[in-house]
Amino acid sequence: MRKVLLLCVCAAGFLFIVMTHSGCVEKRPVQLEREMNGIDSCLGCHTNYAALQELADPDTDPPAEGCGGAAPFIEPYDRVFMGGPGFDRFKNSVHGQIGCTACHGGIDSTGDKTKAHSGDFVRSPSSDPLTACGDCHYDIAENFEESIHRQGWGQKNSVAVRLGYDSYAQLPDSIHEGYEQNCATCHANCGSCHVTRPSAGGGGLYKGHDFQRTPDMRDNCVSCHSSRGGHAYFGLGAGTNPDVHLTRAGFTCTDCHSQKNVHGDGSVFANRFESTLNPSCSDCHVDYDDGNVYHEAHRGDFNCHICHSQDYNNCGSCHVGGEGARIPSHLNYKIGMNPIPENRPYRMALLRRTPAAPDSWSEYGVPEAGNFNAKTTFNYTTPHNIQKWTARTQVNQGDTCYANCHVRPDEPQNHNRELYLFESDLEKEWEVSANKDIVVDGRLPGGWE
Repeated sequence: MRKVLLLCVCAAGFLFIVMTHSGCVEKRPVQLEREMNGIDSCLGCHTNYAALQELADPDTDPPAEGCGGAAPFIEPYDRVFMGGPGFDRFKNSVHGQIGCTACHGGIDSTGDKTKAHSGDFVRSPSSDPLTACGDCHYDIAENFEESIHRQGWGQKNSVAVRLGYDSYAQLPDSIHEGYEQNCATCHANCGSCHVTRPSAGGGGLYKGHDFQRTPDMRDNCVSCHSSRGGHAYFGLGAGTNPDVHLTRAGFTCTDCHSQKNVHGDGSVFANRFESTLNPSCSDCHVDYDDGNVYHEAHRGDFNCHICHSQDYNNCGSCHVGGEGARIPSHLNYKIGMNPIPENRPYRMALLRRTPAAPDSWSEYGVPEAGNFNAKTTFNYTTPHNIQKWTARTQVNQGDTCYANCHVRPDEPQNHNRELYLFESDLEKEWEVSANKDIVVDGRLPGGWE
């Protein structure tokens, strides 16, 4: 445990913060009260709405786009305005008394915008978490550096493997550039969750620069996790209902996803399902198989979502930076063979269609991925749309559970066949070869096909 000494000396309106070893070292003295009517300082300008409107530069870059589509547009001056009750909380907080230039660099005590943002100015300090936050939050910042939330390792590794490389670092610069422009818009830094809106949510300060200890589920988490997490959890799909954990328990994201799960523990995981920090249904449902014949029969074969998920959002094959989705986003439901038995112990699992295609990176110098079939295009999925009673668990009186799940070829249209991923469901030739090991053809019980 690090020993930390905090010494605050208030004299003539100045604050000095000194901490030993890992805490807030050599923070500059800053004036506690500034003249708020002028624009001759960082706070003077950023609390003066009219001045920001006059000084703001128009956007030169298009809004960030992710899986949820284009980000909402927020005026440049609104993104940097420090006002409202959020700013009142911030200016009286520990973070508010550190001083703008201590984190952002640049030059204070000037009304010249160019001069204020010159030198060592950094717009988003926590893009380097250890430098910006590590003095006071060293352990969290160090662990977060290699976390999935910050690095997106699953996505990066999939790109590398499909293009025939051992790691993301080995990819050509053109692919790195394309990835940053198209795929990295949702990867978080500390500020994305605790100070600003994520880029995918429009960017800019959130609540007047107040530091939020717990990110807001809708404005922070779902800004990035929109087309999958939020879309399912809030029941936005036609014919779906909000997740029972929301309607019955009022859970937010952090009720299941712990701080360590979000920040990481310093370990590097190839994908999120490899992580040992993820929540599990059995964390709460410890007696889920007591007296339940269906749970007892299938707990080693099926992941929970096979029975308890509703229809969920699937993606289609995309050009990265090109024409976009060629198979539009759609609600679907497919059970297949488990593509990651090394990470999850089930024989079968719920699957989600992903946007990868052999020519996804053609705009960035790779006409066709040389090792595309190394990864499936239907991946293991855990939709956040859980219900106790679903189309599989709620059956007609007199029927048993399998009436809504087992394939019954003796009935019209092979009843329940649509629930499973067969080779005939694959629309593209390259999908057939990429998913040959997870389609259910020849793998279902005798008589089902």
